[in-house]
Amino acid sequence: MKLGLEFYQRPDVLQIARELLGKHLYTNVDGVITAGRVVETEAYRHEGDNSMTMHLQRKRQQASALYVPGGHAYIYTVYARHALFNIATHDAAHPDTVLIRAIEPLLGVDEMLRRRGLGAPVRALTAGPGVLTQALGITPALSGTALDGNVLWFEDHGETVPAAAVLASARVGLAYAGAEAAALPWRFRISSSQWTSPAK
Repeated sequence: MKLGLEFYQRPDVLQIARELLGKHLYTNVDGVITAGRVVETEAYRHEGDNSMTMHLQRKRQQASALYVPGGHAYIYTVYARHALFNIATHDAAHPDTVLIRAIEPLLGVDEMLRRRGLGAPVRALTAGPGVLTQALGITPALSGTALDGNVLWFEDHGETVPAAAVLASARVGLAYAGAEAAALPWRFRISSSQWTSPAK
């Protein structure tokens, strides 16, 4: 069942980030459908999170895409090469977001391998926010796309990941935002998955 926009428009971005674990992310790019099971996310909140405050200031033009009702894609590029897929959550007045960090590839794996230039479905295929977008054909051109359409969407396949199976830890690469923001345990992983990103 495709997730409706109301799933993303709830006020608790941490809850949304946790509940996205086990959901299936789909893309339909150039008529090719690819999909994977979400195994790792990170939450970013506009209040009490200096990394988000700094992001909104540093990427002011791009970040305007976050001031929308929840359930739209927010995609930006880092290091001039990696596209990161985020989901705007809450409402237009609260620029909160969830970063999808890793998926377990399930559908269209041959196309994912072609896009990534790999010969076999190894961890490097989709274990990381910059590589999963490449595998799924997600580019900044899709920023602003509503997640209830037929290009980019999530489905609920009946899996609920129990709290005991979720590893919460500090997010990746946020030392620049200060110790408090860097230490927030807002990175969520399915602890048993072999497809989570290698960053500690």
